[in-house]
Formats: sequence, C-alpha cells, structure tokens
Amino acid sequence: MSATRATIGTGPRTSDSFGRRLLTFIANPNASVFILLVVLIVIATISNPTFAEPGQLIRFIARVAPIAIAAVGQYFVIVTGEIDLSMGALVTAQVVISGNLIGDDSSRVIPVLLLMVGLGVLVGLINGFVTTVLRVPSLIGTLGMMLALSGLIFYWTGGSAGNNPVDSFRQIGRGGIRDIPLLDILPYSVIILAVVLIAASLLVRRPFGKGLVSIGGNPEAARLSGIRVAVGKRVAFVISSLSATVAGVLLVGFAGVHPSVGQGYEFFTVTAVVLGGVALTGGRGWVLSAAAGAFALETLFVVLNFLGVPATYRDTVQGVIIIVAVALSQVDWGARGSHRRQRDEMARDVTDPVPATPQ
Repeated sequence: MSATRATIGTGPRTSDSFGRRLLTFIANPNASVFILLVVLIVIATISNPTFAEPGQLIRFIARVAPIAIAAVGQYFVIVTGEIDLSMGALVTAQVVISGNLIGDDSSRVIPVLLLMVGLGVLVGLINGFVTTVLRVPSLIGTLGMMLALSGLIFYWTGGSAGNNPVDSFRQIGRGGIRDIPLLDILPYSVIILAVVLIAASLLVRRPFGKGLVSIGGNPEAARLSGIRVAVGKRVAFVISSLSATVAGVLLVGFAGVHPSVGQGYEFFTVTAVVLGGVALTGGRGWVLSAAAGAFALETLFVVLNFLGVPATYRDTVQGVIIIVAVALSQVDWGARGSHRRQRDEMARDVTDPVPATPQ
C-alpha cells in the first residue's frame, strides 16, 4: 500500500512541476517586480508610443541610472537589516563639492573625484561605526548624518545654486558614445550602471555577499558561523555611500549644481528596494530586483505623467508603495512558509509506510 501511495503522490507532482515552479517564481516578490516593470512599460508605450523608441528608451535608462545605482547601494545596507537615510544628503554634498571645487579648471577633475570618493568612504565608515560600535540604531544614526550633511551644505551654499563644474566633468553624466545604430548615443551613465549591476551581482554570489545576507537573516547565527558581523555592516555602509557618490557624479551632468539635487533620494531608494521585494528586516532579496524597483518606480511616474496626474502626488505614491509592498511581502512569505510546511507534512504522510494494524 505504501508503494501505491508513493506512486499516487509523486505522479501529479512531476506532471505539474513546471507550472508550479512558474507560479512560485511569479509569486516571489523579488521576481514580481520584473513583471510589474514590463507591464508598466507596456502601459507607458500605449499611452505614448514614442516611449518605446530605442533612442527614447535609452535616454530613459540613462535618466534612471543614478537612482538605480543608489538603490543598489541601499540594498547592501538593507539586506543586513539596517537602513541608510544619509544617502540623499550625501548625493547633494557630492554635487555641491564638484561645482564649487572644480569650477572651470579641468585640471581639478581627478583630484576632486578622489576627494569625493574619500568623502563617500568616510561617511560610510562613520555610519558603520555609529551603528556597530556605538550601538545607535541605523535609522537614528544615518538620520543624524543626513541632518549634519544638510546643515553643512546649507552653510556652504546659503541655499542657492552654485556654478556648474567644467563641461568635461559633466560629460560623465550627460555624455556618451555617439553614432550608435538605432540608439544614436550610448550614454556613459548606462555603461556605468551596467558595470555596477555586474559587480553587485558578482559580489552577492561571493562568500562575502552571502555573508551580508546571512547577517540580515540571523546575526547571531552568522557570528557563530565565523562571519564578522560588525565588519560586514560597515562595508555595507561604505558601499552605500560610494553608490551615492557615483549617483552624485552622474546627477551633475543631468541637473547641475543645486542644494536640492539629492533631496528625497534616501526615501526613493528605500521605496525602490522594498518594491523590489527586499525585506526591510534584512536577510532576503535580490540585488537586481532593487535596481528593477527603481526602474519600475520611475516608469510608474512616467505613466502617471502621461495620464495627466500632477507630479505633486509622487510622495503620496511612494508612501503607499512602501506600505503595500512591505505588507504584501510579509503576507506572501508567511503564506508560502505555511503552505510549504503543509506540503512537506502531506508528502511525509504519503511516502511513509502505513503501520501494521495490531492483531
């Protein structure tokens, strides 16, 4: 009888395994953001057919590249169970530094770039130190860093726009390789985004990247397995700050120098990461989903613009997305865990031999 039950139990499971895997993939919050992105692109194309033209599409990708890069950096912090609210202020600081220190002197480009990278590393190390050594919650620690940087920026600029840096520096963000078939131009920002995504994907597949995910899932278990939890979190904050630095460099080409350039970037990146299915509590999520979340969010804003919805609703939309995405993520994974346990129990019941009836 046990053999008969095993045969009955395994037959249908094999026949519908592909469909079940497909449904599991679609239900995965990390994968569903890609489906959402495709749907939004289709809607945007229907609303405005020129949106899908190769030249327009590549320019759209170039425009979203800075926020997607910043979202990748935010991913590494969130996946460890922390959060970085200083990202927007750091983006603004880097933009202001480039405008005020480079000016019209092209010989200053490399030294100022090195200074910007150094500032990014320093901010990341301070955030990591405050979180891991001083034991200040990252929500509070990075909020303090955001306020400190914002105050320094306002003191330096007086709240007014500054002079743009030399054009050779701005070309990093708005220039590109020209005379490309169909595209006309391949923006440097798109190339930089591709490099960042490849590097991030490789990193999360290495032991260090897997360790960061383990830290977010269970810090104590990660520590007992030999992972240096504090060091991992500090490096995650440095990665986040460096991604904000890269975003700042690209934004100079798009928006010029203004103390409000990076305003709201911290909330935009958090929204993108959450929309990508990454758990705010850490320990779960795909890095490419975080970048896809940024594209899906920006595509949504494009659709709303095509439909005539005022841009003032952007903050409202972001707030609703954060609440809904987190809620759906929790419900989805909790339900999946329960269904998985029930399925495992049913499988054991089906395959275990039936005990003999006492005579």
